[in-house]
Amino acid sequence: MRRRTFFGTAFGGLVFAQQKRDMIVRSTRPEDLEMPLSGFSDYITPIDHFFVRTHVYEPKVELASWRLKVEGSVGTPLTLTMDDLRKMPSVELIAVTECAGNGRSFYEPTVPGLQWQNGSVGNARWRGVRLADVLKRAGVKSTGVEVLFDGADEPIGTMQDFRRSITIKKALDENTLLAYEMNGVTLPQKHGFPLRAIAPGWASDSWVKWLTSVTVLDKEWDGFWMKNAYRHPGHGVPPGTAVPPEQMQPVTSLRVKSVIASPASNAWLRPGKPVTIRGVAWSGDSGPVEAVDISTDGGTSWKPTKMRLGQQTQFGWRQWESTWTPQKEADYTLMARARSATDVQPPEQEWNPSGYLWSVTSRTSVEVSTKRRVSGDDMVIAPRQPSAEFKNACLTCHGEDVIQQQKLTRAQWDREINKMTGWGAQVKAEDRDKFLDYLFGNFGPRK
Repeated sequence: MRRRTFFGTAFGGLVFAQQKRDMIVRSTRPEDLEMPLSGFSDYITPIDHFFVRTHVYEPKVELASWRLKVEGSVGTPLTLTMDDLRKMPSVELIAVTECAGNGRSFYEPTVPGLQWQNGSVGNARWRGVRLADVLKRAGVKSTGVEVLFDGADEPIGTMQDFRRSITIKKALDENTLLAYEMNGVTLPQKHGFPLRAIAPGWASDSWVKWLTSVTVLDKEWDGFWMKNAYRHPGHGVPPGTAVPPEQMQPVTSLRVKSVIASPASNAWLRPGKPVTIRGVAWSGDSGPVEAVDISTDGGTSWKPTKMRLGQQTQFGWRQWESTWTPQKEADYTLMARARSATDVQPPEQEWNPSGYLWSVTSRTSVEVSTKRRVSGDDMVIAPRQPSAEFKNACLTCHGEDVIQQQKLTRAQWDREINKMTGWGAQVKAEDRDKFLDYLFGNFGPRK
């Protein structure tokens, strides 16, 4: 069975994806959608092309009964309606939100998690009120250390409720918002209706959706989603290294990063014919992107690109392009490297055990020839069907698509089973080895 036939039939995701403007389906239950490379042709990402990340099932929020509670280390706890928020001074901000795991699929060796490529990111216009204004209205106390966000989403099984905290410094920053609009319309349900935290420059795990409470804490919050998840060693470690939990820290700022949107990987180009290389670049707390350089000889030499005018914002992305005319037939590796005032894309991966903050110099391979070489599609052997016991234990909360994208070692699959049983999956002792055989045999490491 050829690759495109197999993925179109066995996984059953492409019909669903077509309904989302060709979004790449990473998971149907809960819903996780990735924007294709074509989405980078837009400066402001359209809502129906904007990536979707949900840890649990999407809640349904009724605005008439919805309230935002502001409590904790404040002088005057508040309970606010949407009308209350809309009466406050509003602010509009262009900002990129990017999943911390964007680019996870490129790490070698592989790490577990949704295998995002480049598109769990988007650039939008957000409108709302400054979080600082809300906190000042509540009389935030000087003892405040962090601000904890909670949303209307409900955990699955014994999973911990998704809550994230940010530092009081980030909370009081004038650019940190509570947004009720996205791209000029009411915040869509999939993106956090009716209210979403906007922490520009930081990964999207801090951009809590369906916001219902803001709590000022007088100490660092040690709940599951801060203590055990979205943590990073703060630097690269040797591939495959297990980092002790006490040496990990919460993911916060994004790295400076670029993506080559076109030509696509494995594109066929003709010698002597000009081609425009296009892409986007964005950054985090290191400041806005200042320049993007490209290389058409695998990194031996570099030249500056032309940055799109009128897009130099602090937190939005910038589009860039450069014209290149290949003169001889060969296989070429095109590379892009973004720079901010204090950061530059690294040439090699900075591996970490969670696959967070991929920011390696962007690469794409193209073929330049007068006649395209014919190599044939890769062959794919469909995995054998999972047992009824496996389906009952492992496919209750999510679909097979989450499993099929993983390429893990047996030890990694063993740890994933431990995690899922901790979240309520019922795995009998006599079935465990069978499950491992099925997972490792069908979804083991990439060749």
